[in-house]
Amino acid sequence: MKLADLVAYQEGSVVSREIMRKKAGTVTLFSFDKGQGLSEHTAPYDALVQIIDGEAEITISKKKYHLSSGEAILMPANEPHALFACERFKMLLTMIRSVK
Repeated sequence: MKLADLVAYQEGSVVSREIMRKKAGTVTLFSFDKGQGLSEHTAPYDALVQIIDGEAEITISKKKYHLSSGEAILMPANEPHALFACERFKMLLTMIRSVK
């Protein structure tokens, strides 16, 4: 399968498609139209973001990162983060739940 083909862009929107859900975590595809984003928030688990199309600005604990297709970044658990579409982009989000 070609991941970028599994979620479509929609004008003025953020679209998500969960492709796997297990006790250990989830794998979700997202598409963001240009100018769209997710406001700052935290998550209780580590998450790996892989950009599969376009360009994104990802802010983690107030530090900005510019990523483009083929690049990835780890968003640590409980650290505030936000995403913004400088250009429209698609990403694969892999969230791993840790067991203590």
